[in-house]
Amino acid sequence: MKTTTFTTLFLSTALGIAGPELTERPQPQSWIEPSINIRARFEYGDLAAPGLERATAWTLRERIGFSTRDFNGFSALLEGEFLQYAGAYDSAPSAFTSQTTKPNPLAPRTQINDPETNELNRAHLDYQTKNTTFRAGRQRIILDNAAFVGNVGWRQNEQTYDAFSIANASIPDLTLFYAYANRANRIFGSDATGALRNFAGDIHLIHGSYDGLGETKITAYSYLMDFDETAANSGYISNNTYGIIAAGPVGPLKYHAEFAYQTDTGSSPATKPTESWYTHLNASYAYSDHTFTLGCEYLDAGFVTPLATVHAFNGYSDVFVAPRIGLVNNPGLADLYFSHSTPLPIWDVKFSQAIHFFGDNNANFDYGTEYDAVLTKQFSDHFLGIAKFALYDSKGASAGPISNIAPFDATRFSIEMNYSF
Repeated sequence: MKTTTFTTLFLSTALGIAGPELTERPQPQSWIEPSINIRARFEYGDLAAPGLERATAWTLRERIGFSTRDFNGFSALLEGEFLQYAGAYDSAPSAFTSQTTKPNPLAPRTQINDPETNELNRAHLDYQTKNTTFRAGRQRIILDNAAFVGNVGWRQNEQTYDAFSIANASIPDLTLFYAYANRANRIFGSDATGALRNFAGDIHLIHGSYDGLGETKITAYSYLMDFDETAANSGYISNNTYGIIAAGPVGPLKYHAEFAYQTDTGSSPATKPTESWYTHLNASYAYSDHTFTLGCEYLDAGFVTPLATVHAFNGYSDVFVAPRIGLVNNPGLADLYFSHSTPLPIWDVKFSQAIHFFGDNNANFDYGTEYDAVLTKQFSDHFLGIAKFALYDSKGASAGPISNIAPFDATRFSIEMNYSF
C-alpha cells in the first residue's frame, strides 16, 4: 500500500476504501442489515481556459442498501445510489449539457462531474469458505492505492464493476485476487451514454501480495484490459500492464517502490506507443505528530490508467485526469511532490498539505506547480467533515519542449459532510 501520508489520509477517510475481501466479513446482527451513506457537498471549480466560466455545485448523494447474513456460505448485498442537486449546479461542459439544471452550451463551465443520477450501485452474491470468497455481480474493486484499479470514490457517483471475482488467503502470508469484468460503470450517471456511461470490454485483474518477509510487503499484478472501441477512446485506453510493488520500513523511513510495464493491445491505434513504463517512489518520515513524505510518480508517454482513482494522484485540481485515463493522448507526466500532515491543536482537526511540481516524461518540470490542502474532522462514529483546496499554477502552453497538457491555471474548493450507518 502506498505510504504517502497525504494520499493515505485521503483514501482512508474521504473514500472509505478497502481492498479485496480476503478474510471473513463481520456478520450482520440480524438476517438483513441496512446500510446508509449520505454525503452533502459544496464544490467550486475555476479552470482559467478561454471561454470557460467558473462553476459551483451543491449536491446531495445517498447510498442506501442492505446486506444479508451468511447462510451456508452464501450472502448478498444490494445498494442503490441517488444524487440530487441541493441548490445551484451550473457546471455545464458540452458533454453534460443535458444533465445540468442551467444548461448553457454557449457559456460552458468548469467541469464538476456530479450529474444527477438514480442507479443500481452494487448488487452481488457472495459465497465464502474459510479462506476464499467468490463474488458475482456489480461490485466495488479497489486494488492497492487505486492507482490502476479503483472506485473513483471522491466523486459523488462511484465507479463499480460488473464482474466475477475470487479472493483467496489459504497460503500463509500470501493473498491472491482475480477478477474478470466486462464493464466498468463510470461516474457520469444513469443518463450518460457511450464511454461516459461505461468502459465495456474484457478486463482481467490478477493480483497477489506476500508479507512473509518481515516488515516488507511484495505485491505483483497483471491487468489485462481490452476495451471495446468507441469514438471517445479509439482503443487508446486498452492495455496490458505488469507491475511489482515493494513497501515497508527502512530505519526511520517508510518507503513505497513501484514499477510497471505496459504494452498496447491488438485494438490499440498505431499512434499509441507499443510499450511504456511507470515508476512511483516515495519515502515518509514521522517526527512527533508530523509526517513528511517526498516522492515522485512518473508515467511514460502513452501510459494510461483508465480504471484508476485518478483524483488521489497528481493534485486535487484534476487538471491531469484526461491524459492519465487515456481519453486524450498522454505525452508523459512526471510528478515530484512533498507532503506534510499533522493534527491541529484545536478541535481534533487533521491537516494535510502537499506541493507538486509537474513536468513531461523527460522530467523537465515545466508544466506547472500545485498546492493542495485538506482539513478533516471526525465529529462522531457516523459524521465526518472534509474541506479541500487545490490551486494549480500553469507555466503556460509552451513553457517546455513538449506542449503542456495542462496549460491553464485552476482552482478548486469543496466542503462536505459525510454520514454513514
